[in-house]
Amino acid sequence: MTTIGNIVLVHGGFVDGSGWRGVYDELTGCGLRVRVARNPALSLEGDVATTRRILDGLDGPAVLVGHSYGGVVISEAGTHPNVASLVYVAAFAPDSGESAGTLAAFASHNGETVFAPCDGEPAGALAGAPPEPPFLPPVEGFLLLDRDRFAASLAADLPEQVAAFMADSQVPWGVDALGGPVTEPAWRHRPSWYLVATRDRMIPPSAQRMMAERAGAKVVEVIGSHAVHVSQPAAVADLIREAAA
Repeated sequence: MTTIGNIVLVHGGFVDGSGWRGVYDELTGCGLRVRVARNPALSLEGDVATTRRILDGLDGPAVLVGHSYGGVVISEAGTHPNVASLVYVAAFAPDSGESAGTLAAFASHNGETVFAPCDGEPAGALAGAPPEPPFLPPVEGFLLLDRDRFAASLAADLPEQVAAFMADSQVPWGVDALGGPVTEPAWRHRPSWYLVATRDRMIPPSAQRMMAERAGAKVVEVIGSHAVHVSQPAAVADLIREAAA
């Protein structure tokens, strides 16, 4: 029996809230009230404000869920009094002062793809790891992914037509949003769960495990791509229901 009746889903960069449809259907089918944030990804501050407005309108506690860059948003917005718990889905989980851009330095030594914009070199101890970023050069402060490499990098376990549609309907991701730092991460104050996508080619699984451990999150691992919330909605919904229990 769940004690939290509200769920708020926050999408990542390059996509919109429609990617949550399968998870939405799973959760609403068991009686949970689900809201989907549609953040413009122009700045972290703006996306946090959008998410907090949804939280303001709830009638009780909520599970706040973030995928990819959405993990940065929920880390900043999750100190809202209506947030009872956090769920990270193949997501960045920043500490104080970190952003999606600084966390992009994480990579394993096992040949996994490095998440890093092509206009900058990865920082930190693993800066020498060979990057294979699917980013195109930023244009007027916005990033897009190379359409021809989109499926392999982000959606390798989705049907070809679905991945092609996602590639052709990308939402430009603002460089300011990528670089927006978290002040006080909500995972320091809220119980957290983390779903690791073991075949992720955007945020390496090794980096996901490190961030989850640092956040003290309960971890589950699912065989899936970075778009695991699209390809495996039942598994993602199961973890969210656990966080709501």
